[in-house]
Amino acid sequence: MASGNGNGHGLKGKMLESAEKMKGSQAWGSIFRPGSFFRKGYTDSPRNRSYVIMNSVLYHLHPVKVKRHAVKVSYTLCLGGLSFFLFIILTVTGIFLMFFYRPTSVNAWQDIKTLEPAVTFGSLVRNMHRWGAHLMVLSVFLHMSRVFYHGAYKPPREFNWVVGVMLLQFTLLLSFTGYLLPWDQLALWAVTVGTNMMGYTPVFGNQVRFVLLGTKEIGTETLLRWYTLHVLMLPFVVVIFMAIHFWRVRKDGGISGPL
Repeated sequence: MASGNGNGHGLKGKMLESAEKMKGSQAWGSIFRPGSFFRKGYTDSPRNRSYVIMNSVLYHLHPVKVKRHAVKVSYTLCLGGLSFFLFIILTVTGIFLMFFYRPTSVNAWQDIKTLEPAVTFGSLVRNMHRWGAHLMVLSVFLHMSRVFYHGAYKPPREFNWVVGVMLLQFTLLLSFTGYLLPWDQLALWAVTVGTNMMGYTPVFGNQVRFVLLGTKEIGTETLLRWYTLHVLMLPFVVVIFMAIHFWRVRKDGGISGPL
């Protein structure tokens, strides 16, 4: 029994030592800035950490000063702001389209066709939503390429680089889930090919495909699931990641300078 307790204390000590090493690592430092809590005069506690972070998010939305290169169009190309602007347009036009769309296999295609001649500005709003989605994918990809080319993924910005990569993936998922909603032949075959590719994922391929389709074949359940992902779950996650992304840009000293 004594030896067992000794081993237990030894294991616990090793775990605590590993945790302390991780806190001092570069990866941990890229996510958290523990020194900022003490510089602000707060004691280190979970409540004070939450308080400082929330205030930091609000304060860093509008920084006191901006570096000169950060406002040069020739350097940033305004790709980050353009991506956010397109997301706002897609949100507004998407809410408008939700009033005239029913996510069922019987009504989806007919609602899209009725939208153009029967709804005021229906064709305009639908095309704004469609082309805005294409432009957002392009602008996010170009923004990520610009960041990589200028080395803005290097310390201490590596955590924000990972957040940006996740935002690119969510943007692609938003575009792909919205592709099925018109319920035409082009969308059906695109989703068929995409879900069949996911079905070949090792170990969990069939389960992933079943979760995405809702059944063994594409049907009303598939349309409803993808509609829910497109208008609720994915936008909610994107908003959270964008807030973290904007906060980290400010927290890491603004837009990184030229190499």
